Order: sequence, then structure tokens, then C-alpha cells
Amino acid sequence: MSRVYNFSAGPSCLPEEVLKECAAEMLDYNGTGQSVMEMSHRSKAYEPIIQDAEAMVRKLMKVPENYKILFVQGGGSTQFAMVAENLGIHTGKAAYIETGVWAKKAAQEAAKLGIEVTTIASSKDRNYSYIPKVEKIEGDYDYAYICFNNTIMGTHYEYIPETGNIPLVADISSCVLSEELDVSKFGLLFAGAQKNLAPAGVTLVIIREDLITETPRAGTPTMLTYKTHADNGSMYNTPPCYTIYVLDKVLHWIEKNGGAAGINKLNVEKADYLYNFLDNSDFYHATAEKGSRSLMNVPFLTKYSDHAADDEAAAAKEKEINDKFVKEATAAGLVNLKGHRLVGGMRASIYNAMTLDGVKALVEFMKKFAAENK
Repeated sequence: MSRVYNFSAGPSCLPEEVLKECAAEMLDYNGTGQSVMEMSHRSKAYEPIIQDAEAMVRKLMKVPENYKILFVQGGGSTQFAMVAENLGIHTGKAAYIETGVWAKKAAQEAAKLGIEVTTIASSKDRNYSYIPKVEKIEGDYDYAYICFNNTIMGTHYEYIPETGNIPLVADISSCVLSEELDVSKFGLLFAGAQKNLAPAGVTLVIIREDLITETPRAGTPTMLTYKTHADNGSMYNTPPCYTIYVLDKVLHWIEKNGGAAGINKLNVEKADYLYNFLDNSDFYHATAEKGSRSLMNVPFLTKYSDHAADDEAAAAKEKEINDKFVKEATAAGLVNLKGHRLVGGMRASIYNAMTLDGVKALVEFMKKFAAENK
């Protein structure tokens, strides 16, 4: 079977070049006679892999020396708790900007752990279709929290809030290394790997050293303490060895393609191509508002969606059209385009590894489908 164009929101497509390298080394990595999957994480063969992955993150993201780079497990959802347990230790207060499901879940998790959460802004009033403008955050907060790119809603911050001495925490899971980002503006960044970096299984954490406390909130488990991982080079327990190995290869692929700046240029070209088509279509439209649109995740609806909320016949037609679109797109080799239930319609996730050819193939299919279903 030939390769499909995979528009999944995650786990997502990986660079074909990287997959071929991994396949070639599956039975024998670097003359060791074994797969990295089988390798001891404390062996001389594996040690250079995790060390190089850390060095590549620092290089590509221009991470300052006073930040630690950690590889942990549990995904972004575990970071919701780790951030609260490790940073919410002085006033016990935190500011959250609610821009969708993941920011809301992060706030709920912090509140569950005893943090006094203040939602200082929200875009819930328009179904999270935009990023509220909060240029400055002030107060006695232990930290401020944002989700930089919202996978479900297809929105993205076009600015970084000014927080002064308040550490700014950002979930960058769905946009990590899709653009240049000034790490020094943040106290902590984290990213689940399964969208832009590697298969699922490892979470990248970049944390300023002064935020690595010896005394997290009472009762914090050992594995949920940043100091545990910082003191042990991310190997307090067995790390997700193979995922880190793939991540290292993806980082070298990004470097080969011009680093964050080079990848961003391609991402802008891909996103512009798709958004321009949507904005000029009389059959489809993007759901995210201009000025807040993600380069990575593009949800879109058909014209039937405009009336589906208050018209049963239109709602039935919308479901029929959406189901038909996804089924026919899959048959055409364009997979995982079904939209999230909170938005409906379709969603094209066009992460770093998605090619411009893939986006063009999607647009050509969309034109054909529209002509046949108007």
C-alpha cells in the first residue's frame, strides 16, 4: 500500500526520511546488534542518544544556559499537575487564560490540587474561536498559564503576555519547533512529543533552574517533582528510550530543513494555501478567527453547519455531508480528517512533517467534493 497523507491531530505523521532511518536501524543500531527498543537506558550505547537529543533541543530552540531540559513521561495531562505541584508553592495562586479544552483542564487540575485558580480571560463566549488579548498579567500569582496553540479549536497566540516577575508557563505541545520562540520569556515550557517531535511516549519540559524547587507542595509524589528528573538527567527511572531516539532523529531533520525558522517558512506557506482556499470558498469556511489562527491545526465546516444549530434538517444534512467527506477523503488517501466533536466538521492538522504536496492534494479533493455536493 502506498503512503497516505495523514492529517491526524496526534499521534501525527512523522518525516518519511526519519521513518526510513528508524526502519534501517531496527535490528541493528550503530553496530550494536540490537534495536534501541531493547537497549538498556544505562548502557554506553544509549547514553549518547539522550545526550544528543538534549543538546539538539538546546541548539534548535536556543535554550539559555539557566534552563534545564527534561524528558519525562505522562504527557501534557500530567504536566497540568506537575506545574501546580512544583510552582504553586508561595501564595498558592495562579492565573490561567482559558482558550479551549486543554487550558480549561489544566486549570481544573490545579484547582483539584488546592491552587487558587483565577481565570483572567476566556474565549468561551465564541466557542474558543479566538485568543483573548491579555498584554500584561499582574498580581501575587505563583505562575501564569497559557496553552500556546489549541489543537481542537485551531487557535494560536500571536503574542506573548507580559508577566514581569510572574513565571509564564506554556503548553506548546502542538506547535513546538514549528516557529521560533523566545524561551527566555517563559518560566516553563512543555510539549507532548506526539504532534511535532516523535511518537507518543515522551514529554519535553524546559524549565528555568530557579523554578526547580526542593520543596514542592506537600504530598507531591517523587515522580511528579521536577528536581527528581533534573538531578538524574531524565533517567531516575527507565525513560521512553525508543521515543527519545526517534525525537533525536526528528530534531536533526528539522536542523537540516533550516531549523525553526526554515520549518516555519514552510508551515506559513502550507497554512496560507489552505486558509486562502477556505476564505474564498462558498462551500467551506474556517472556524478560527483571523488574527488567532493556528499554523498547525485547521478546523473547517461546510455551509450546512451555519444552520445546523436551529434546523433539524440542516443538522442531518451537515452530518451526512461531513461523514461523506471523511469517507471519500480516506478513500482518496487523505486520512484522519474528522473534526473534534466540540467543533464539528473537519480538521486538517498540518504539522511540521506534513508536506506542501499533502496540503495541495487536500485542497484539490475539497474542490472536487464541493463541486459534487453543492
